[in-house]
Amino acid sequence: MPSPLFADRPAQPPEPGTVDALISQTRRLRGEVDAVRRDAVTDEDDPQQRWQRALCDLAVHQLDDLGAHLGQLRIGVPEGVAPGTGLGTDAEPDTEPEAVLDAAPFAADPAPGTAYGEAAPARTGSLLSRVGSAEWNLLTDEVSWSAELFQIFGRPRESGPMSLDEMPSMVFAEDQSVLQGMVTDCLIDGKPIDGEFRIVRTDGRVRTVHMTGEPVLDADGCTASMWAVLRDVSELRRSQRAVRETRDSLERSRQIERTERRVAVELQEAVLPPWRGSLRFAHDGPAPLDVAAHYLPAASTGLIGGDWYDALALPDGDALLTVGDLTGHGVAATSSMAMLLGALRGMAVAGIRPGALMSHLNQLLETSVQPALGSAMCCRYDPVAQTLTWSQAGHPAPLLFRDGTGYALRRPEGVLLGATTGGRYGETETRLYPGDLLVLHTDGLTRGSGVQDDTGTRRLLTLGPRLIEARDAQECVRAVVEEFAEEPREDDACVMVVRVGR
Repeated sequence: MPSPLFADRPAQPPEPGTVDALISQTRRLRGEVDAVRRDAVTDEDDPQQRWQRALCDLAVHQLDDLGAHLGQLRIGVPEGVAPGTGLGTDAEPDTEPEAVLDAAPFAADPAPGTAYGEAAPARTGSLLSRVGSAEWNLLTDEVSWSAELFQIFGRPRESGPMSLDEMPSMVFAEDQSVLQGMVTDCLIDGKPIDGEFRIVRTDGRVRTVHMTGEPVLDADGCTASMWAVLRDVSELRRSQRAVRETRDSLERSRQIERTERRVAVELQEAVLPPWRGSLRFAHDGPAPLDVAAHYLPAASTGLIGGDWYDALALPDGDALLTVGDLTGHGVAATSSMAMLLGALRGMAVAGIRPGALMSHLNQLLETSVQPALGSAMCCRYDPVAQTLTWSQAGHPAPLLFRDGTGYALRRPEGVLLGATTGGRYGETETRLYPGDLLVLHTDGLTRGSGVQDDTGTRRLLTLGPRLIEARDAQECVRAVVEEFAEEPREDDACVMVVRVGR
């Protein structure tokens, strides 16, 4: 359809070899993007994956359109088309646009043996059925529509093409002014057409149509006719909407995650002791305690978990020492941890012994609104008798370092908190001597990246000489953190060092 009488004269077409090279590049890129799209794992509950899949779909649509345009550019104006009219030499409307559109190279699924850039038969659902053309002759009132345009509008061929006055009857009411403005600007002011509007086909389906075109001028410079290429861009716009919606959904998820992390951090900081060094307990006893602890976040998630540590001076002069870990991350885990730690402190202050205390915590988790599993260790140190009475619930045993060597204490019986009704929790008593050093930790410290053996515990035990020579408990904690801080942990962790004074 291009004509030297267009209001805006197009440049000379490029050499065929250049277009062939572009078609080849576009074909190769389209194949690579389609491979990525096929390999993408789509989880409808994951906004990140939905966004990635939507981007791939959008890229494929755009490459299909690019391939179609390049194919038409390579073929050029087909024989039998009268320049500037959009009609065949015999002015038969059925012969003009189909020859050009048959050259479109990027059908949605090319027929076997048909290379991109080669002629391919039009079929329903392919790109060829999404591009049509038309010309409205203002001098003769003749209208020419391509076969594809009838498909786009869902209009029977026997009904004939629609005039410019009839087209608004199929256009959305709110889009009719858009179409009218484009046509008026083209016919009166000689401006090119470039815009979109939505139509309701005769079968009730709604489609989005992108229309481009120009006026064709006669020898006196007056508008003689108007031609246009109309594309059904419904799928393309749907992909673009999917990209926008999934991007917005992803951003909302990230915002929620950032907010949840902030709340979890604030809750954790409000509950856990704000130690910035060693903390001394049982000053009146013959063997006071020097205590320090540290929390290590997980490497694989930005959310705070339910790990805790605590040391508390009790009314009778004893000291409470506890570490534990609840399943989960985020506000749910930290709020459950805060509830459990608050209950633990209250019961310890009331004089409840470690074994019975564990039973009460187990019952509390069972009846909680947010059920969870947890491991915990509760120790009660008597500075006068210099004994450590402790109980555990599915938790790693304390490591005792004495005279330069270390070993794990033998654990009393005890299942995970919240795992079973009426769980039994035993107690054991260990005598501590001046200079002894205890390391209490959650399993996230030594488990590393899912390792279930005792490699992490052995690494902790090899730190014995360095821990014994440390000046205080805080320096011991620093040594443990330096050893394990770079581990690719899948869970967060706590470590507490308790040193018996001389």
